[in-house]
Amino acid sequence: MATETAGQRQVGGPPATAAVRSPDVRPMRADARRNYERLLTEARTAFTEHGTDTSLEDIARRAGVGIGTLYRHFPNRTALMGAVFQSEVDALLAHARDLADAPQPCAALVDWLRAIITHASTYRGLSRALMTASADESSGMARCSVPMREAGGALLARAQEAGAVRPDVNISDLMQLTNGIALAVEESPDDPKLADRLLTLTLTGLKP
Repeated sequence: MATETAGQRQVGGPPATAAVRSPDVRPMRADARRNYERLLTEARTAFTEHGTDTSLEDIARRAGVGIGTLYRHFPNRTALMGAVFQSEVDALLAHARDLADAPQPCAALVDWLRAIITHASTYRGLSRALMTASADESSGMARCSVPMREAGGALLARAQEAGAVRPDVNISDLMQLTNGIALAVEESPDDPKLADRLLTLTLTGLKP
């Protein structure tokens, strides 16, 4: 992903603290909260329209703040991405909970993996960012990837207990494979059936 200028950092730069404040931290002032929300809104729009490597200076300008204000709220690009993608992650986690007692564990797992691919297509670059974050739990994107692995691990375990998935399959590899499919779909917008074909191949490989 492109390196930023004028004080911006690379996506793969030094680990950053999470962008969302924990409950025991003093709440932000009203003006700081407004800036935070405007930055999230403009970042979400920019990521949707132009991808996750869009200029952070442009996001700050569209939000009506300086780049320093953006960095005070989000120490680097991955911290901003993690905050923007939180709503998608929350939806996927809720979907995993809904599938937790599905009568067909393997179908439930594939259903959830398909939902990941659908959500990843909302933002160009999201699947690549999640693939990178899986190797760095200190990343600003770890707040997205860690709970996703936990939710997927529970669905995978049920499918393995039912004998529908090989016991040597692990959730980290499966998530990387799913993000790889999402990336392939992102690069092939004229092939709407690509995701299903690749998921079918994945399911074939998962079976005992």
